[in-house]
Order: sequence, then structure tokens, then C-alpha cells
Amino acid sequence: MLLSSVQNSLNELTDLLQQLSQTEYSQACAELSNATIGEHTRHIIEMFQCLENQYESGCVNYDKRARNTRIQTDTEFAIQNIIAIQENLDRENKDMELLQIIDGEEIRISTNYHRELLYNLEHCIHHQALIKVAILQCESVSIDPNFGVARSTIEYRNQCAQ
Repeated sequence: MLLSSVQNSLNELTDLLQQLSQTEYSQACAELSNATIGEHTRHIIEMFQCLENQYESGCVNYDKRARNTRIQTDTEFAIQNIIAIQENLDRENKDMELLQIIDGEEIRISTNYHRELLYNLEHCIHHQALIKVAILQCESVSIDPNFGVARSTIEYRNQCAQ
């Protein structure tokens, strides 16, 4: 279920990127403090890449992102990166360690691959919600009403509708 939810969110993002011009993708949005759809997309992609690239070491540090500006300016390149992530998601769950520096202090927390995959899914949905705000400027783009909505919220709405 977790893998299919991650795949679904990444498919929704790919579907959106296929509808955007390069200008729409890299245009600053005042409502997002002048961030772009591309910048939010890059952030989503690079968080998944951190987990993938650091899986073997067993220690993930999301601060070690590449910050590849091509991802935030080139929709085709972003889509290629999303596809590569999707092809490498299905990995054995294993114990891992999360490493982060907060206010100059190193923090290490026990975790596992599935927990970090879930974190990335929730993080992806959060940024998709922000992207949805920027999409309001793009009149020709259509997105699923559930784009950027937490899976638990979707399930709750479905229960209320019955």
C-alpha cells in the first residue's frame, strides 16, 4: 500500500509537469514567497534521491541534497528523475539512522526505510499542496482535486460522502 501511494503521488506530479510550459514551471509565484513550481518539484525529487542514494549506507541525511537547478527549470529532466525514483522505490525495509544538524548539534534518530518512505510521501503531498497554489495562475492546467491532499483526508472525505 505504501509503495502504491508513493507511486500515485509521483504519477500525479508527472501528469502535472507534462501540462506545464517551461515558463509556467519556472515562474515565480508571489503567493509562495516568489518560489517556483520547479523549486518545489526539485525539493520533492531530491528528498527521495537522498533516501535512495543513502539507503546502502543505512544513514540518511536530507541536508545532503544536490540542489540541481536543472531539475527546477527543465520539466523533462524533472520527469526523468521522477521515473528513476519510481523504478528504485521497491527496496527491502531495513533499520536506518536519520542524521540531521539542528542549531549546530548533530542529532541521530533510529528509523527504517519504510518510515522514511512514508516521510517522503507526506513531504511530497505537502509540497504538492503548495504547488497547487501556484497552479491557480495556469489557466490551461487541470489537476486531480486530490492533488496535494493527505491520503487520510481523502479517506475521511470518502467516508463522509457515504
